[in-house]
Amino acid sequence: AGSPDRTAASRPPLVLPLTLSYPNASRVASSRSRRGLAEGGHPSARMRLHDDLLTNGYYTTRLYIGTPPQEFALIVDSGSTVTYVPCASCEQCGNHQDPRFQPDLSSTYSPVKCNVDCNCNSDKSQCTYERQYAEMSSSSGVLGEDIVSFGTESELKPQRAVFGCENSETGDLFSQHADGIMGLGRGQLSIMDQLVDKGVIGDSFSMCYGGMDIGGGAMVLGAMPAPPDMVYTHSNAVRSPYYNIELKEIHVAGKPLRVDPRIFDGKHGTVLDSGTTYAYLPEQAFVAFKDAVTSKVHPLKKIRGPDPNYKDICFAGAGRERLPVIRGISKG
Repeated sequence: AGSPDRTAASRPPLVLPLTLSYPNASRVASSRSRRGLAEGGHPSARMRLHDDLLTNGYYTTRLYIGTPPQEFALIVDSGSTVTYVPCASCEQCGNHQDPRFQPDLSSTYSPVKCNVDCNCNSDKSQCTYERQYAEMSSSSGVLGEDIVSFGTESELKPQRAVFGCENSETGDLFSQHADGIMGLGRGQLSIMDQLVDKGVIGDSFSMCYGGMDIGGGAMVLGAMPAPPDMVYTHSNAVRSPYYNIELKEIHVAGKPLRVDPRIFDGKHGTVLDSGTTYAYLPEQAFVAFKDAVTSKVHPLKKIRGPDPNYKDICFAGAGRERLPVIRGISKG
């Protein structure tokens, strides 16, 4: 969502389709100011999308960088700030969905020159970035600026933006199918904050995912009106650099877990991260949750999870009608 004091209702919202991609783990990174609900026009276009969260661990969108445009499939990640793609000169990058970005083929590319506000490369000529994530993967490279466009469904014209050109990636970032990350968190390098600071969109973004048996989704960058019957909860930007909510209870089959609500009230609250595949709970809450769910599905056969590195609790033959309804109750 977006900050009420920075709303731009008259500016066109930016619509990006989310597309299918392959398994990956959690993403967590850097920070900035408040972002809340905002008013504005409806998106100019939508398109049907497809995914299966049981076999695909993240969502991607298509981003086009340079002149002429070079196309990339990027994980939409509200838990990090930098948008980056593999550079043509990268010596430690995996094989991904699309060809690497070639700065020399873009007539509008320019390096972000070394300055007092950034870390610099070895010859002090260009700004650099480095990010490490919760699942121990990492990305590093140089910062460049170029024309970024968002596809034919967007009303927003192409804009100049700063992004990362990777020289090295490790862990899941190296092995994933997607090309890179689109950082939607709060921070100077966030593509959201860059567009807002330019005054071309309102200070809000929205994501909508289809259900397991529906699939698909859509993302809107820019102000749009909230439905009159929307139920929402507050995110405290002072408390945490991450988008967060105050979770009060978890109900399984209509019954609240028997845990102290303060267990959900840690340093960052409950973080909303579109780049994280799974939900994570404090240990006490997880044990109570596991026991509550297991007690409702005991007739089902336990099976091993898909990843041998983790002790996942899985069941065979668990159709939706045989699983308990799970609800999270947040403040407000």
